[in-house]
Amino acid sequence: MKYVSRSIGVLLALAVSSLCASAQHAHQSTGNEIDLTLKDLQGQQQSLARYRGKIVVLNFWATWCIPCREEMPILVDLQKRYGEQGVMVIGASADEQTTQKTIPSFIRKQRIEFPILIGATTTDMKRLGLGEALPATAIIDRDGQIVGRILGPIEKKDLQNRIQWLLGDRQSPAPEAVVNNIDKLEDRHQHKEGEENHEHGGVGVEGASTVPS
Repeated sequence: MKYVSRSIGVLLALAVSSLCASAQHAHQSTGNEIDLTLKDLQGQQQSLARYRGKIVVLNFWATWCIPCREEMPILVDLQKRYGEQGVMVIGASADEQTTQKTIPSFIRKQRIEFPILIGATTTDMKRLGLGEALPATAIIDRDGQIVGRILGPIEKKDLQNRIQWLLGDRQSPAPEAVVNNIDKLEDRHQHKEGEENHEHGGVGVEGASTVPS
């Protein structure tokens, strides 16, 4: 009996080991499947995995980032418009402790009703293929895979087209996997800076902001 029990135990161990290896291989083979764990404003750890089954728009931002503030109403409107269809906007704040205290007032001013996570870093952004400049956004499908990356500020029409494609039958060509709007942002702000300096002698608006390391 001891021999039989020991043999069964060995077989079970081998089976579990095989299943774990298969699961690990499956996780690695997806390539773009990602997860991110950050704290919410109450200090509780929150993982993107809890939103699996939803379309997630993961936006990296900071209160001191001017382009982030400019694009925030687009994200607020997107959540209101598509939330009931299984779309979830999540804001990952890159504010350091010195500016995190301003986040609650920022949320109220912008009328943000989607989850806000804090403590995002350049490591998180680079791991998701988003570079180091704010703002940056990852579009994640229901299976937890990144299907789109927007470097720099989002454009309302482009973002809506991406969401509608994910919600639809996907018969039309997929949106571009990566859109780089950083150069466009810098050109726009340089033009605005030139106008302000010419007309008012003021200080120009900054372009894409780099997350402090």
